[in-house]
Amino acid sequence: MEIPKFLNHYFKIENNNFPAGFRIAQKVPVKFDSDTSIDNLWAIHSKAMDNYWQLYNKTLQDIQNFTDYPSVHPSLMDLKVEIAYRIIEKCIFCGWICRVNRKNKELGYCRIGSVSRCASEFLHRGEEPEIVPSHTIFFTGCVFSCVYCQNCDISTRPESGIEINPLHLAKIIDARRREGSKNVNFVTPTPHLHTVLKTINNISENLPVIWNSNMYHSEEASELLEGIIDMFLADFRYGNNRCAKKYSNINNYTEIVKRNFKKAYQHSDIIIRHLVLPGHIECCTKPVIEWTVENITHVRFNLMFQYTPFYKSCEYPEINRKLGLDEQEKAIEIAKNYGIEDLLV
Repeated sequence: MEIPKFLNHYFKIENNNFPAGFRIAQKVPVKFDSDTSIDNLWAIHSKAMDNYWQLYNKTLQDIQNFTDYPSVHPSLMDLKVEIAYRIIEKCIFCGWICRVNRKNKELGYCRIGSVSRCASEFLHRGEEPEIVPSHTIFFTGCVFSCVYCQNCDISTRPESGIEINPLHLAKIIDARRREGSKNVNFVTPTPHLHTVLKTINNISENLPVIWNSNMYHSEEASELLEGIIDMFLADFRYGNNRCAKKYSNINNYTEIVKRNFKKAYQHSDIIIRHLVLPGHIECCTKPVIEWTVENITHVRFNLMFQYTPFYKSCEYPEINRKLGLDEQEKAIEIAKNYGIEDLLV
């Protein structure tokens, strides 16, 4: 398989020719304790990220620079975990900014407490060809309420699934890597950021970390993900806030998602997934493609035509049908006309 030119960084890690981001973070020393305030933790994090990118750039020039540095404790990775666990006491992981104390069993929009649950984990061979087999870990719950959700059995039931022990999950990830997984792929991870970071910090194998999400996370979450996520496998669903509100009950969709795509583009590889909705070529598909070309051109773009009217879509006649062939052809034509260089259909 030919390596897409926009995924070079990902493939270096997958082939063990470069350390995953979390491995670099584990070599950046920091100083903090349980009494350090959250504001001071963020200040320490900011300085540590400067040191992270210095080490990253040295490693790019000569891999020996990386092997010369021992893993430390506490590390930048430990700090990210600590901050994430502090945040769930006044949760601002996603764009809803609920500020509930999930540690004290208060529930926000996602209805998820401090304990994360897993619906399934397996070697997935149905993802994009560049990343399979992908060790996908499906979390329960979601910060969206899509009326056509194909995973509504787990997205609407955060209490379902198996309780996750991050140390145990890390061992499973290591085992899957030895079985042939090319990466670890965290699906619907936003409300589970604390669990994801703690899990990653306990992985022994070197492998790419994928954040498979709707990109509706907060600026604070973006800061914690910086340097740790090697690839964003990211949905870019709507071209305007009206459609996002109507079909996913989301506020300020375009502002939040576009901000997060720009941030992710600074430090990670990206595959954008755009699920083409029936009747939404002009209002959603075209604006998404146009914005992508103007803002994050070096990206793998996946036009997805598998929309099926699941869940509550029967209550919305305009999307209660499959996509027409003419709509598929129109979406491809738009992408090509805008000059998307790495189009996957």
